[in-house]
Amino acid sequence: MVKITFMGAGSTVFARNVLGDCMCTPALRESEIALYDIDEKRLEDSRIILSAINHNVNEDRAVIKTYLGAENRKEALRNADFVVNAIQVGGYDPCTITDFEIPKKYGLRQTIADTLGIGGIMRALRTIPVLEEFARDMEEVCPDTLFLNYSNPMAMLTGYMQRYTKIRTVGLCHSVQVCSEKLLEGLDMKDKLEGRQELIAGINHMAWLLEIRDKDGNDLYPEIKKRAAQKNSSEKHEDMVRYEYIRHLGYYCTESSEHNAEYNPFFIKSKYPEMIEEFNIPLDEYPRRCVNQIEGWEKEREDILRDGKITHERSHEYASYIMEAVVTDKPYKIGGNVLNNGYIDNLPADACVEVPCYIDGTGVHPVKVGKLPTQLAAMNSSNISPQLLTIEAAVTKDRQKIYQAAMMDPHTGAELNIQDIIRMCDELIEAHGEYMKAYK
Repeated sequence: MVKITFMGAGSTVFARNVLGDCMCTPALRESEIALYDIDEKRLEDSRIILSAINHNVNEDRAVIKTYLGAENRKEALRNADFVVNAIQVGGYDPCTITDFEIPKKYGLRQTIADTLGIGGIMRALRTIPVLEEFARDMEEVCPDTLFLNYSNPMAMLTGYMQRYTKIRTVGLCHSVQVCSEKLLEGLDMKDKLEGRQELIAGINHMAWLLEIRDKDGNDLYPEIKKRAAQKNSSEKHEDMVRYEYIRHLGYYCTESSEHNAEYNPFFIKSKYPEMIEEFNIPLDEYPRRCVNQIEGWEKEREDILRDGKITHERSHEYASYIMEAVVTDKPYKIGGNVLNNGYIDNLPADACVEVPCYIDGTGVHPVKVGKLPTQLAAMNSSNISPQLLTIEAAVTKDRQKIYQAAMMDPHTGAELNIQDIIRMCDELIEAHGEYMKAYK
């Protein structure tokens, strides 16, 4: 029996999607599913909902068990074939709120703050010590497992696991699968969706749609560039930052405009506040989203638990397809986050990059892409430097590395001077208390 362990199973909606997918997959239906979390209430919610899916769509074939707290973590992981990670250390309250509110005092505004920027740096520094504990347990009780990381900041967490542990790890995101689809739909080119051919590579949340062709092999970029320029000049819409990328860099990017607005020094600028409206940038978007999700979840939870009629259809999340490919040895292609062992020539070897990968019974096999266009490699490199420094800070516990990571962050460095960066980092470390005790 295949064993699937889900770390952070209190992320109930996401656990439902990933594990519901597994229960809709013939090769995985009879799995043992181990749900692990430190929140007893959310863990029980997930157990109830996944048990309902198991009963309603899987004829109770899966065996579902729950494991609460650090004292039960090893048993949750023991003999796991796959470990799915979806933890968020510190949660929305207090940590996410802190990551937004303290930088605001220094004039530093953010949109999402979970991948890069000072928010992404702090989130990684809180999370890597927990992953270190996970890795130590996995090396003891399931050393051959495949670790599927969904937690952000993706490149920092996945990169840490790949460089500093013995656990086979691939990072997975949602944006690669829908990148070209969203672009073509946004530009009224839906007729080009079927049979399209594409190549995507770069880093997580800033991978590039390097090629896109229709089913007959015709390059779609000339028409895309024309339509994107027209749309940005004629109307407000939610994807203006990425369309501006097309205009100035020549290529579209995988992750949303609200994310990418804070990955560079170009759009969120206190000197030019009018740009926020001009490019329709939703400042403080992630806290708003969290509040709405919390409220929405409470209603959804009550609806689900009231009638127990929950069902599920397999989604586009990669996890179940990866597990299926490993178990059946039938190759499957994904966009995965892996250590850059020469897959992208003009990015650092120790960077975590997002490239096409084939999955089969022997694991994850990344594809060599070669060189990115120079301007795209430069954009990626500006993000990779703070990522690598943050990982070094987490490993060495060197507070100076935290300052350096923040200094090298494109948005932070463009807005603040060095002394304010240091003061802001110190205040964040103090505010996060026990979560940051390793860096005091």
